[in-house]
Amino acid sequence: MVIMIISITVEDAMITETNAVTFRQNLGEMLNQVQFRRDTIVIKKDGKTVAALVDARLFERIRQMRERFDALAGRLAHAYTNVPEEEGLSEIDRLAAKVRSEAPSKTVRARKG
Repeated sequence: MVIMIISITVEDAMITETNAVTFRQNLGEMLNQVQFRRDTIVIKKDGKTVAALVDARLFERIRQMRERFDALAGRLAHAYTNVPEEEGLSEIDRLAAKVRSEAPSKTVRARKG
């Protein structure tokens, strides 16, 4: 069996990918990585991502963002209750095309290393 841990640096934190067995065997060390260095651990099983371990402050920020998004989505759904679906989707497509045509083109490239 080959055990692989991949680390990617994102700003001052690292994102480490590991399999479930290695994670289980090194749980204490990985908890310290997350707690003290603010790293993130991505856990894979059979090559597929199944979970991520993040520090508590990041988790709280994610939770707050999700709550705000859900509240906004609810307000939008309520405000547009009487708009037919096809009309709403057509308007979204039209506005998205307009914004894309006005925005400068940006190319995002992933860095290796």
